[in-house]
Amino acid sequence: MKIFTAIAACVALAILAGCESDSLSESIHTVLGPREAPQTRVFQAEQRATYEAARATALEMGYRIIRGGPAEGKLDALSGIAQGETMGSSRQVSMKVRMVPAAEGGTSVEVSLTEIIEGNTESQPGTATETPLRDTPLYEVFFRELQKALVEKPN
Repeated sequence: MKIFTAIAACVALAILAGCESDSLSESIHTVLGPREAPQTRVFQAEQRATYEAARATALEMGYRIIRGGPAEGKLDALSGIAQGETMGSSRQVSMKVRMVPAAEGGTSVEVSLTEIIEGNTESQPGTATETPLRDTPLYEVFFRELQKALVEKPN
């Protein structure tokens, strides 16, 4: 009897897997959304100059550069570890910056910010959760300071 139930369940799943509903897949995509919520701006500067300005901006904002370089157009950085909302918890922000030549000239800069929260650092170290930051003024601050750095130090 258990085998029959298992086979029936597999057949039902196979039939349902063949069905495709655009509205269902759109609903799921809307609810889940992208893993990261990057924001993009185009700056009228060469990629190397933009990278150097982005690096200086990240350092000025208190981030520590962990990897990347001007040739690859990548810059990954972490903020300092701050105390979380509850006792024993911690919070940190991860920044990923990607730079590519823009089609209309200049450099396209894409920034993703992720909040890393560790609930209880003493009893459960290494069990952090990561959440993309979507509506935060940090994006605008970064882009504004990047523009300032590019103006102060022309390509």
